[in-house]
Amino acid sequence: MRLPTIQEIRLAKARKGLSYFTLHTKPDYLLGWVHKEICDELDRFLQDVADKKSPRLIITMPPRSGKSELVSRRFPAFALGRNPELQIIATSYSSDLSQRFNRDVQRVIDDEKYFDLFPNTRLSNSRVRTDSRGSYIRTSDLFEIVGHAGAYRSCGVGGGITGQGADILIIDDPIKDRAQAGSKTIRDSIWDWYTSTAYTRLSPGGGVIVMATRWHTDDLIGRLIQRMGEGDTFRIVNYPAIAEHDELHRKAGEALHPERYPLSTLLQIQKTIGSRDWEALYQQHPVPDGGALFKLEWFRRWTATSLPPEFDHTLMSWDMTFKDSKNSDYVVGQVWGKKGPNFYLLDQVRGQWDFVKTKEMVRVLAHKWPRVVRKLVEDKANGSAVISELKSTVSGFVPITPTESKEARASSVTPYFEAGNVFIPEDSAAPWVPHYVSELLEFPAGSHDDQVDSTTQALNYFRNGSGVILTREQMQQARFRF
Repeated sequence: MRLPTIQEIRLAKARKGLSYFTLHTKPDYLLGWVHKEICDELDRFLQDVADKKSPRLIITMPPRSGKSELVSRRFPAFALGRNPELQIIATSYSSDLSQRFNRDVQRVIDDEKYFDLFPNTRLSNSRVRTDSRGSYIRTSDLFEIVGHAGAYRSCGVGGGITGQGADILIIDDPIKDRAQAGSKTIRDSIWDWYTSTAYTRLSPGGGVIVMATRWHTDDLIGRLIQRMGEGDTFRIVNYPAIAEHDELHRKAGEALHPERYPLSTLLQIQKTIGSRDWEALYQQHPVPDGGALFKLEWFRRWTATSLPPEFDHTLMSWDMTFKDSKNSDYVVGQVWGKKGPNFYLLDQVRGQWDFVKTKEMVRVLAHKWPRVVRKLVEDKANGSAVISELKSTVSGFVPITPTESKEARASSVTPYFEAGNVFIPEDSAAPWVPHYVSELLEFPAGSHDDQVDSTTQALNYFRNGSGVILTREQMQQARFRF
């Protein structure tokens, strides 16, 4: 019995898996772990379509990460090779872009490398002259698979797609730019088009893929997520440009795909475009226009030269909610200083830590800021346990028992922000600042509120006028980097 050659093994893999298919048809594609994961997701999606399971998939990634090459170019060609009976509708924010994707898919199918894998998936005038059906359509809006019922139709979001069903509906970046994202009229029109036109073309058991960089909390993905309890349930696959906590393939603070965008480049992009667009487009954390309780224009920044020479009062504020799970809430410790009517956020640590790690970080921050004696800790299960464990070695714990809701506590300190009395570091001075701003702007609708809780706990306590004086020299001794 003859053993298969290496080439035959490679071809067999390329017929079965999208990642192998991509490298076979585009050898220069930079396939990182993230792209392999996306390919695996799309392989499962395609199988679920074949099984009539009505799969729903949302993929969010930063711009220029190679997602469209996989989802809008290679995947449709691969899917039609695996099953030339499929009906695919692919859309994007403009008809020009969707037509470009259409032509690119055709080029993939016309290529000799594709023919080696899927010789039965052919387009008109591509090794074919005629067929019992007669001529087959091949334009930049629609092409048909010769000898099969399969077809691929493209259009811009909002365009007409009547007359064809969809086993697979692909929506790639339905919003073009910030101007479109900021228009409620455009967001409403995209939603109306999705629900009344695109969605109605789905065949029984058909699947939907929505892939985008996030622009707005109320964009198409935002509305789909908001309605998941009532309508379709989407599998959400999200890839921030810089990891916010330890993941399977990277540690917190590491770049998504350094071969494309190293961390240094991402940090430069972050400085250039500002917190709002960075959090939305690159970290997939869009914030409401201007914020909800907290408004973007209220945030004031301090620099090394603008800090007061000393503070009247200082304290640490801890929010402690921990479980031994990467999906648990965050533990946050903040250092605050007060001078006259103004409040300064000087330092912060944050992580998804268990009990042991939380105790360690309390010691670390206490050692870093030895003159900041008073340490506020919410007096509930986790905080009480930490106080009990550390009170013999770390001084200054003050148990806090809230009597109001989170929203009420936040509302009580918004006048300080609105009046310009709250100062936070420049982004360049503290890498955690963009996410801090994003969380406050999203509150109370955001997925996390740990930084909000720590902030409101500190500012509400300051109203009692408690604390100790901390000078600039003592801050330098605390190894705080100006």
